Amino acid sequence: MEQISPTRMTLLQKRNQKKLAEKGADLLKKKRDALVAEFFDLVGEALEAREKLSSSAREAYLALFLAKAFDGPAEVEALALGVPAVDEVEAEVENVWGTKVPRFQVTWPAKVMASLIATGGQTLAAQRAFRDFAEALVAVANTETRLKMIGEEIKKTTRRVNALEQVVIPGLDAQIRYIRQVLEQREREDNFRLKKIKTKMEARSEAREL
Repeated sequence: MEQISPTRMTLLQKRNQKKLAEKGADLLKKKRDALVAEFFDLVGEALEAREKLSSSAREAYLALFLAKAFDGPAEVEALALGVPAVDEVEAEVENVWGTKVPRFQVTWPAKVMASLIATGGQTLAAQRAFRDFAEALVAVANTETRLKMIGEEIKKTTRRVNALEQVVIPGLDAQIRYIRQVLEQREREDNFRLKKIKTKMEARSEAREL
C-alpha cells in the first residue's frame, strides 16, 4: 500500500475520492450501454448496406457487359470520359456519446450531359447502375466506419469501467480500512491512557483523604 497519512482529513479525502470514482464508473457504464445499443442498431443497417452493395455491384457489371456488347466499348468509354465520377466529397463529423464519427457526403454530377443525348440506351443504363453502385459503396463506408469507431469506443469505455471497479475503488477501500484501523487503534490507546491517568488521579485523591 502506498504511504498515506492516517488522519481524519485523509480519511475524508479518500471517501470523497471513492464517491467520485463510483459516480464516474456509473456514468461510464451508462455511456457504454448507450453505445452498445447504438452499435446493435447499426449492425442491421450495415448488413443491409452490404447486401445492397453486393446486388448493385452485380447489376452494374452486368449492365457494363451489355453496354459493351450492344453499344460498343468506344461509346462506353466516351461516356465515362465525358462525365466526372463525383463533383465534391465532404466529411462531416457527428458526435455519438462523445465519439467523433465521420460521415461522407458526396455530391454527384448530372447523370447525362445534354451533348450525350445520342448515347445508346445500354450505356446509359450502365451509367445509372454504376451510380447506384457508387452510392451503395459510400453508404457501406459510412455505416462500417461508424460501426468500427463505436466498437472501439465500447472497448475503451469498458477498460475504464474495469479499471475503476477492479483497481481504483478496491484500492481506495483498502486505504480507507487502513486509516480507520489506525484511527481506531489510536482511540483505544488514548482511552486506555486516559483510564490509567484517571485511576492514578483517583488513587492520589484517596491517599490525600487518608
